[in-house]
Amino acid sequence: MTLLKSLQKRFILATAVFMLLGTFVLAKGVTLSGRIVDSDGKKVKKAMLTLLSGGEVVKEDKTGGNGKFKFKKLEEGDYVLQASHDELGSAETIITLTEKKDIGDLALSTEKASAPVAGATPTGGTDAAKQPGRVSVTVPQTMEAMGSPSKDFILNELNFEIKKLSAEFKHLTQELDDLKALSKMWVNPLIIYSKEIILKNGSTVFGKIIYQDDKSLKVETLVGYLIIDRAQVVRIVDNVITEDTQEYVPEQIRESYTPPPMPKLAQPKYTSSNNSARNASAKFSANCVLVGNISEKKDGQGNIIFDGEIKNIGGRRADFVKVDFVFRKNWSGETKTLTTFVKGSYNTFDTGIVSDASMLPGAIGKFDLYVPQDFGAFIGYSYVIDWEEYQ
Repeated sequence: MTLLKSLQKRFILATAVFMLLGTFVLAKGVTLSGRIVDSDGKKVKKAMLTLLSGGEVVKEDKTGGNGKFKFKKLEEGDYVLQASHDELGSAETIITLTEKKDIGDLALSTEKASAPVAGATPTGGTDAAKQPGRVSVTVPQTMEAMGSPSKDFILNELNFEIKKLSAEFKHLTQELDDLKALSKMWVNPLIIYSKEIILKNGSTVFGKIIYQDDKSLKVETLVGYLIIDRAQVVRIVDNVITEDTQEYVPEQIRESYTPPPMPKLAQPKYTSSNNSARNASAKFSANCVLVGNISEKKDGQGNIIFDGEIKNIGGRRADFVKVDFVFRKNWSGETKTLTTFVKGSYNTFDTGIVSDASMLPGAIGKFDLYVPQDFGAFIGYSYVIDWEEYQ
């Protein structure tokens, strides 16, 4: 019994020592060794060695005077061993380590290495079967094997960038459309302020009617809100603006997103030499006013015709009665003036000049103005009645 117990204790002790030694050996890792030679099989000293795993450098070393090298404490797995020398060339091989391994001779070459095929004769021309420890492998030719991103990863990244740029492009296109809409509104406010309100004093207001009753109108315009007495309104015209009738807008206005100031209408210059009579009482001076409204129509050739009637409600004869129309061409303030004379009665002056545009007190005369097609589009107009008094 004593002998049996002694043998059991020895067995247990031996097993424990064996396990401790195995753990110590595994903790040390595996070793890779070999020798670097040239194309003639001669040893190469001071050759640079690089050991890679997964595309990352694990260890670097140089060969000694005998051309040998040794990498210790390596983990099991696949490695790429690269050797190079400034004069003798370079070599590369793949090694799978599961235990201590000596790869034998690895020959350097100055020629561009081609991918060796598994089972082929290693570099140096010596049969692998005659050189134990030599490893014949296939050098990987894929980007993944060299530690670079895979093709699928690159394609996914490119697709993501394309989708991102496409979304940004759509967003910028939407913003550009919004800016164009704002620019278009400020260049041609008639898109919003389409109501043309003609007043008795000859002025015209373009705006949007917000509120109205039997006494007044509240109108929104570019310069703010206006309260207009309904008794001063001659008529209200609803303008319909199409793309074809829009005028060219200068670049400085097209790029501005703030409403331009309301232009001041150019007033015609009177030709009368003495206008003091106009300030006198209506009993002793002429006073020509518009009767009714000015009608507007277009003939078959595209010409616009304005016509109306003028009445002399003063106490003296009015000579050379005319109506000056001031047309507003665009919102930048450009205007043009056209003049037409009233068809009144004939009168011969002392100088021998004959006029057919004279109006006696209480007389009514008609006028018409032809605006040719080549005159161009306009966004509004105002008028001034002018006359002379010679007796």
